[in-house]
Amino acid sequence: MILGPSARGMAVPFRVLLDGQPPGRNGGGDVDESGRGTVTEQRLYQLIRQQGPITESTFEIEFAAPGAHAYSFTFG
Repeated sequence: MILGPSARGMAVPFRVLLDGQPPGRNGGGDVDESGRGTVTEQRLYQLIRQQGPITESTFEIEFAAPGAHAYSFTFG
């Protein structure tokens, strides 16, 4: 997902869930096993990287504070 803070120097914490649970080993490079990460600059954030067979899942992202902009969501 392409994310960025609404103001330079701002940090916006977030948490992602996969099927209602923390992603664990399926977390991307920008989140820990509990699904927590921080938006600090405008760039592509890797939120989920599923291991093994890919199945239909529900993805959720929750921002802990206002000020995050989401520009695009990509798969692949």
